[in-house]
Amino acid sequence: MYRLTSLASTARDIARRRTRAQLVVPIVLVAAGSSCMAATGAFAAIAHSSSGNIVLTEADYYNAPPAVTALPPLLKKCGAANGVTINRQLIPQANLVPKLLQDVSTHSFPNLALIDNPNVQQFAATGALQPLTGIDTTGIFPSIASAGTYKGKIYGIAPGVNDLALYYNKSLLAAAHLAPPTTWAQLKSDASALTQGTTYGFGFSAPNEEEATWNFEPLFWSNGASLLHLNGAPAVQALTFYQSLVTDGSVPKDVVSWTQADVEEQFAAGHLAMMTNGPWQLPVLDKVSGLEFGIVPFPTPTSAGKPISPLGGEMWTIGRSTSTKEEKALAVVQCMVAAKQSLVWSKTVGYISTTESVAKQMAKSNPQLAAFAAEIPTAQARTGAPAMLGPKYNTVSQAVWTAIQAVLTGQATPQAALNTAQQQAFSG
Repeated sequence: MYRLTSLASTARDIARRRTRAQLVVPIVLVAAGSSCMAATGAFAAIAHSSSGNIVLTEADYYNAPPAVTALPPLLKKCGAANGVTINRQLIPQANLVPKLLQDVSTHSFPNLALIDNPNVQQFAATGALQPLTGIDTTGIFPSIASAGTYKGKIYGIAPGVNDLALYYNKSLLAAAHLAPPTTWAQLKSDASALTQGTTYGFGFSAPNEEEATWNFEPLFWSNGASLLHLNGAPAVQALTFYQSLVTDGSVPKDVVSWTQADVEEQFAAGHLAMMTNGPWQLPVLDKVSGLEFGIVPFPTPTSAGKPISPLGGEMWTIGRSTSTKEEKALAVVQCMVAAKQSLVWSKTVGYISTTESVAKQMAKSNPQLAAFAAEIPTAQARTGAPAMLGPKYNTVSQAVWTAIQAVLTGQATPQAALNTAQQQAFSG
């Protein structure tokens, strides 16, 4: 069962999660101002504003600070710079994909949509997206371009990205005379030593959804496993290691229902000495009185290994419409991912800039971001290279998170669970 959380926690969780859920009635906001208007259809068919400017429709799921307050001014700025007004439609994260799939079927996909990067290729495959032909990707991390590429064409580009690293409580590790772990063996040993009273040594998010796969992928990939071969030896070894942390009591059994926001709350309260999480938690954790924490790259199987984190973050996409609107939408996207706007966006919401030189500057000026920035060059797009799963990633991910649930709840062995996952993901 899922642990009940406070309304504040739920709001933060929706703003930070990488996943999907159910459909509700959307709200339309005008990015150029604070006024609202009722939605009379999937997207209102407005060609021009009263001032004569072209109006573009836009959809995203940011409904909580800081993103909900950071995005409208940037949209307004980039819209004005390109002679357009942007009507923003706010759709809860759980509902965005179902809503946009409805829009695909009714040929009413928005002119601009900011969607989670694993979903870009899914929508590109429907034919609803316009390739970002001519988009300037100079200086952008190659993995980011890969995440938005489908059949050799770029359909999505991110204004900022994120990944996963290891947070640790400095006071708890110092009291135990421990340094932050760099290998799996050290992680396991330290987690066991740090488990005392109401404090567990380590925690991660492993609910029955994409968050579980996302949080497992740093171990999965760093051990050489492939999403094409879910039941191979490297994958089984990674899941066996995951299981051992729960079995020996270093990780609470509740992780099978914890979101990343739940993990952050447990860490902030001192109930976890270490945790897997992303940079979007920094604005919250920095406000916790008395909490001293550090962040290091995620531990690898051996000291010679390199951490391979999944690449997170949302991407700008353009819906097919008229050539004029497509050109204007492309100009807005180029503006939103430019180094200056990317820096503003990333600093505000706790992401890393997609531009490599800017990411390095961010890490230098803010040491808390150093571990995350260091992992971006080796981070992998979940839909892209090396597996190149494309739209099939969602099916594979579901098979993986189902296997994780089965193993961590004691219903199956790692080998048996991943054998089932392989069959579910690739049979037929």
